[in-house]
Amino acid sequence: MGEATYVLVTGANRGIGLELVKQLLGKSNPHSGSLRPAGTRMESEHPNLVIIALEATDPASVKAAATRVEEHLKSSGLNLLINKAGIARLSTLESETAEGMSLVYATNVTGPLLVSQAFLPLLKKAAQGSNQKGLSCSKAAIVNMSSEAGSIQNVLIWHVGQVIAYRCSKAALNMLTKCQSLGYGGDGILSVAVHPGWVQTDMGISLSPEAPLTVDASVRGILNVLPTLSEKDNGAFMSWEGKVLPW
Repeated sequence: MGEATYVLVTGANRGIGLELVKQLLGKSNPHSGSLRPAGTRMESEHPNLVIIALEATDPASVKAAATRVEEHLKSSGLNLLINKAGIARLSTLESETAEGMSLVYATNVTGPLLVSQAFLPLLKKAAQGSNQKGLSCSKAAIVNMSSEAGSIQNVLIWHVGQVIAYRCSKAALNMLTKCQSLGYGGDGILSVAVHPGWVQTDMGISLSPEAPLTVDASVRGILNVLPTLSEKDNGAFMSWEGKVLPW
């Protein structure tokens, strides 16, 4: 991504989020914020890794995290916000509940909205301070981790699990991404939704042990795709392999 790239990853305490932080540190040594528990060896081994408590569903926590990030960045802006924090609960059309719908929506849709709102001034600062023309992930970008399970056309792996609230939340996150692309593109901020694949994480395996993709391969794919994105991809729904997915 480049030496002066500042990245914030939410939901980095496990799975894809944690692997994103690890591979970002290995790739280009960015300054990464994350939701990893404090006191781990990882922070001491990487002086440019800053661990920040952030509960995406709690407005006060999000605001406090944004203040901390701003203090760490000093005069710099935030180049890349990766909204990875997300949850899934096993359910069917018959068993899904009001509580389940609300809980998953709060984390998977409202959370990325609140986090993006809080860090928007820092993303704008990065865009304004950049010499790059057009839009890119190294200039200023919001990457919302979505899922092809929320594609209304494809409805990925329906036969494996209905997970109603999860699917509905990812469809809504895709709309949020489209709205952000329309609202923030003029400020020099790129917004994209990314499907990481059906990955062998706790979440992926909870659906079925057949999940075909390793976390390492998924994240390598994502980090290969992000640098290729430009204004033509603003508001797009992309796979970890760089393919455009249907809404």
